[in-house]
Amino acid sequence: MATIKINAPEWTAANTNTSSTSAKKNKQSNWNKLMAYVDSQAPNRTGWFMFALLSQGVLFLPIPALLLYYFSAPIIVLAITLVLFFANIIAGMGGSGIRTLLGLFALSILVHITMLLVFVL
Repeated sequence: MATIKINAPEWTAANTNTSSTSAKKNKQSNWNKLMAYVDSQAPNRTGWFMFALLSQGVLFLPIPALLLYYFSAPIIVLAITLVLFFANIIAGMGGSGIRTLLGLFALSILVHITMLLVFVL
């Protein structure tokens, strides 16, 4: 039975020397650490694609129905959700890189949380 292998990010081994931690913190920002982690997940691209599709299908696709029916949101909410959903499908099936795939997934999360906050609150 195959299991998903989580690769250790490359930046963890770089911080073993504690003599000049402040200099290393200045050299390596959080953005660089995030990009190193995302790049280390490249072998798991198919798993991330499936995770993004399943989570969007279960969590994000019902949001327009909720917002349109209960909170009288405009129809653009449905269009935004469908564009983001199909963009993730096209990016995953089209062979885009792991940065694009995870970036689109993060964008979808942020847009849907923003829509919920705007129309519910």
